[in-house]
Amino acid sequence: MSRQHSDDERWMDSARISRRDFVRGLGAASVLGAVGLSFADEGMRGLRAVEDPIGNYPYREWEDLYREEWDWDSVARSTHSVNCTGSCSWDVYVKDGQVWREEQAGDYPTFDEDLPDPNPRGCQKGACYTDYVNADQRVLHPLRRTGERGEGQWERVSWDEALTEIADHVVDEVQAGRYDAISAFTPIPAMSPVSFASGTRLVNLIGGVSHSFYEWYSDLPPGQPITWGTQTDNAESADWYNADYLIAWGSNINVTRIPDAKYFLDAGYNGTKRVGIFTDYSQTAIHTDEWLSPKGGTDAALALGMARTIVEEGLYDEAHLKEQTDMPLLVREDTGKFLRASEVGLAAGARDPEKVFVTVDGDGRLRAAPGSLGNRDGQHDSEASIALDFDPQLSVERSVQTSDGDVRVRSVWDRLTEELAQYTPEFVHEETTVGTETYQRVAREFARADAAKIIHGKGVNDYYHNDLGNRAIQLLVTLTGNLGEPGTGLDHYVGQEKIWTYNGWKELSFPRSDQRAVPTTLWTYYHSNVLDNADPEMRQRVETAIDNDWMPVYPAERADGSRPDPSTMFVWRGNYFNQAKGNVAVEEQLWPKLDLVVDINFRMDSTALFSDIVLPAASHYEKHDLSETDMHTYVHPFTPAVEPLGEAKTDWEIFRLLAERIQERAIERGVDPVADREFDRTIDLTTVYDDFVRDWETGDADALTDGKAAAEFILEHSAETNPPDSDERITFDDTVEQPQRLLGAGDHWTSDISDDEAYVPWQDYVKDKQPWPTFTGRQQYYVDHDWFLDLDEQLPTYKSVPPEKGGDYPMTYNTPHGRWSIHSTWRDSTKMLRLQRGEPLVYLHPDDAEERGIEDGDTVEVYNDLASVEVQAKTYPSSEPGTARMYFAWERFQFPGENNFNSLVPLYMKPTQLVQYPEDEEGHLYFSPNYWGPTGVNSDVNVDVRPTEGGSGSGDEQGDSSDVPNAEEDSQ
Repeated sequence: MSRQHSDDERWMDSARISRRDFVRGLGAASVLGAVGLSFADEGMRGLRAVEDPIGNYPYREWEDLYREEWDWDSVARSTHSVNCTGSCSWDVYVKDGQVWREEQAGDYPTFDEDLPDPNPRGCQKGACYTDYVNADQRVLHPLRRTGERGEGQWERVSWDEALTEIADHVVDEVQAGRYDAISAFTPIPAMSPVSFASGTRLVNLIGGVSHSFYEWYSDLPPGQPITWGTQTDNAESADWYNADYLIAWGSNINVTRIPDAKYFLDAGYNGTKRVGIFTDYSQTAIHTDEWLSPKGGTDAALALGMARTIVEEGLYDEAHLKEQTDMPLLVREDTGKFLRASEVGLAAGARDPEKVFVTVDGDGRLRAAPGSLGNRDGQHDSEASIALDFDPQLSVERSVQTSDGDVRVRSVWDRLTEELAQYTPEFVHEETTVGTETYQRVAREFARADAAKIIHGKGVNDYYHNDLGNRAIQLLVTLTGNLGEPGTGLDHYVGQEKIWTYNGWKELSFPRSDQRAVPTTLWTYYHSNVLDNADPEMRQRVETAIDNDWMPVYPAERADGSRPDPSTMFVWRGNYFNQAKGNVAVEEQLWPKLDLVVDINFRMDSTALFSDIVLPAASHYEKHDLSETDMHTYVHPFTPAVEPLGEAKTDWEIFRLLAERIQERAIERGVDPVADREFDRTIDLTTVYDDFVRDWETGDADALTDGKAAAEFILEHSAETNPPDSDERITFDDTVEQPQRLLGAGDHWTSDISDDEAYVPWQDYVKDKQPWPTFTGRQQYYVDHDWFLDLDEQLPTYKSVPPEKGGDYPMTYNTPHGRWSIHSTWRDSTKMLRLQRGEPLVYLHPDDAEERGIEDGDTVEVYNDLASVEVQAKTYPSSEPGTARMYFAWERFQFPGENNFNSLVPLYMKPTQLVQYPEDEEGHLYFSPNYWGPTGVNSDVNVDVRPTEGGSGSGDEQGDSSDVPNAEEDSQ
């Protein structure tokens, strides 16, 4: 025995404590401490001070225990497939075949020494994902429903039984011509593109329908495609540090962007002024230099008031407005339409003279505006230019001679300044409650800053008039020319909306270029029979959008005018049923139409509970895949730390096996190929497996039989990881070694990636002078579509009264993103629940609670005309009065009864988001999945709150809100 061990033994003997008792005492310490007893009270009085802990330290036995506990057999690199934009690289530690710990990898390569270190990245949720790997709610075997949907009655079946049942159903539907009644819903490819592509690839081959997701979640900011012709393009978060002035507007960074919040905090140390605009005193507001608190849904009024200050005081960037925006373009006073070059004889040589616009030069002559859609080759044309060889006038009001005669025209700029004149300080204060001097000072500071940026969040998107809010906020960066340079822009991060390796992912997901896709909000609205109860105008607009093919709905209308119901739904990597707006209508109207709902899942969530067959999917630590986000410019992998638990399989393997079984059953049943009604092709189920595993680029058979091969395919076929003009490339093994910074940017991004600076968007247009992908070829703030003109929304404006939803009740209902989950993932995590109160909560301002006789911890009922939900009340002094806030995504089975947080929310849409513009060409606004389509709406819903019978609920056990130091706080 060593001298040190002898010392340890003598110490244990003198204290009369065995090693086992010592360890047992350590375990008891946390329990005893919780009830106020001292650890020493339990026989540990023998502990004595150590004068020299380095040279003479007798308490060494714990080191062996520590070393044994922190030992491992292997380490794998992985991450978490959740819709959070985090995309954080983690090391996963395995011991005795079990995943038992994860740790932030911390090895992102630095590309700019002037920026804060990109390491580490992670959050408290990722740090406990190990709990999910072996969780009780883990699905371990294929399950078939035996009771009613939602009852939780299941029987275990074999993979062979499950796959055969699904395959026979698919063969039946395709042979009956109902292939477009088969729907596939899965969200956000960037968080795990191989897993996304697994199902969409098969559905594409059998003629089914892929669903959008970005606008369905109300994540898509519709103002961006309206104004900039792009879904979203953001600077990576490291660029926040380059800003001199930062406004976090409805984006609660410290809660919903935890891995990136450091850049926002570090910017303050760099001298950046940080302003927060949130309805509540949020977790981010407490770290800002200034907090503005507009009333919910009044963001457009505040932004337009700020814009008026910038314009009136001459703080705008005139050169930027003239070259980069539609402000100099002329609009007819009689029709409200843009003056076209064809009307004044200026369209010689244009591809389409009706789509060329007009401005006036410094000498008063009419000039065709360069870069208009009619004089370029489609929406994206890198060969065209908006560079000016004349100086257009911003302010124009005059008559012009047209083919229709003499017509009065005004510039967009003059129309905008007229609109802004309405937003007087008195009006803005009355609508928003923000102090007049405060918001005007912030507007001046923003305009005068060398580099100013707005971080725009989902808090604005949840409202009915979200497009107006987006457009008004965007106007601030446009007026001040804060685009295309480091530290500038409007960054909108909600969900991992864009995928860097787009081309490789697209080719993997959709081997047949012809694909069926549908806007999920409209599809759900239509098949939930909401149209039956819509007002006549809304019904007419929806029908017009469908009839004009502006927006598709599947199944398609048949030759006899009938339209079948959807019959089949595959859901994987998402929780459609839980997240559905209009939850009541979905359950009562849509779900009964579906003959088969298949959920591929690693846990039993709400969608799984309401499915017919549940297939066990591998967890995030049990598969090969990739992970990306637009919040940084790296790609890194999932690798299997352990084999899938139970009978679980990876998403890629599940859909590959299903394709194999469909092909086998089709051959056994002797089916013939089916002619596709819509596309010039046939759907051949007798070759669907061969087509699934074949590399359609090279023709190699069996090239894509596993997830790692699929990941390599994505990397090989993407400009970001295999640039066509370089010998460099990134392989999957490279990403396992450490995260790899991307080598370039594909043509779906608006700037290139520089070796030594953070990615900043819009440089293709601002610096290289390519036309913006809009109708006018410029940042477009005036929209002359008939529906925009009818509704007086041709310019950014403010509308204070949305359609009344939920009934005539005094409180507004808000369901923001919370701190302790990513959507519904981790909502059932024991560790995360212990950091809250362990059950669904509604947050109330103390004045609202007192008025209703509600105390903190009471069980209450939140209700409106649609439904009622029973939850615990939490008083929240940081909230705005008149708001009932429930952080969203609690699972249905976590509420008493059958309802959940979305049961109170109706399913409704805004008609301006159904248009195509121009109507005859996909040149600006047109349906493309996750680019343009009607958004789901969560807010603008009325409710009230009352105590349940019996009054007090779990409050006596849980204590006052002050006892919960980590209470969730979020933005609008």
